[in-house]
Amino acid sequence: MIRLDHRDPIPADLRGAVLALGNFDGFHRGHQAVVGAAIDWARAESRPAVVATFAPHPMSYFQPETPPFRLTSLDQRMDLFGRAGADAMLVFHFDQTLASMPAERWIADVIAGHIGAAGVVTGEDFTFGQRRGGNPALLQSLGATLGVAARTVGAVHDDEGAISSSRIRTALQAGDCETAARLLTRPFAVRGVVQHGDKLGRQIGFPTANLDLGEYLRPRYGIYAVTGRLPDGRVVPGAANLGIRPTFDPPKELLEPHFFDFSGDLYGAEIDVAFHHFLRPEAQYDSIDALTAQIAKDCDAARRLLAGVT
Repeated sequence: MIRLDHRDPIPADLRGAVLALGNFDGFHRGHQAVVGAAIDWARAESRPAVVATFAPHPMSYFQPETPPFRLTSLDQRMDLFGRAGADAMLVFHFDQTLASMPAERWIADVIAGHIGAAGVVTGEDFTFGQRRGGNPALLQSLGATLGVAARTVGAVHDDEGAISSSRIRTALQAGDCETAARLLTRPFAVRGVVQHGDKLGRQIGFPTANLDLGEYLRPRYGIYAVTGRLPDGRVVPGAANLGIRPTFDPPKELLEPHFFDFSGDLYGAEIDVAFHHFLRPEAQYDSIDALTAQIAKDCDAARRLLAGVT
């Protein structure tokens, strides 16, 4: 599994690929259907399967004031695409050039010319090009004249409607980890590098691995039962505070997981923290003793909820 930048030449052995095209943020069940269709098509014709995504997200480009909303990092998406069976991830660097390019030129110059795709699979609501002037119908009609076949995959539904990244974000903002995990087919997870903090957790007997949330969506602030995937592949259970730590001054937004029965130095290491259950909202305590007692209760609750989770 390799990562490609659309501004660079496409390797010769990846030309003629079947391309799954979309944002795919979260890689939820609907995204998996689109990518799965592209991979099946590619395998049937002995072609490479390439999954294309965008960075930055077009919404971030057009509305830079939008609060963070990402469900996955590029590295996470690359891992997920690879596990699904893709041969490469192609990252479209979304800038003024792409934003202002007419859809017809996008198909002719980028998809057919630069990338040399033999086939493209999108969701049925995918749009592209200047002022979103391109859609699957244009891709099919114009692509056919350029040697690029195009297929669409309909939305995947459950009992509540179409599965979408928006539904997952809404669930996480409500602290509903279970619904988010069902739609994603795995728990929502933040990947980041452990940074040095003020060591307050260590001083009260609950050392934490502090992570900055960066461009990730902010789930509901509070205490969560989590698991951490460590650099050596181990998965360890824990409890995490997500929020601004109202008991301490000054407030500072952090994700602070405490991993049970773990001893070791994680500073500078990249880890994944997966959100399994929301335990309670953040609260302010009058004393460190009261906070410590509540953390102990939270850890007991998280241990019970995570029993058997690996």
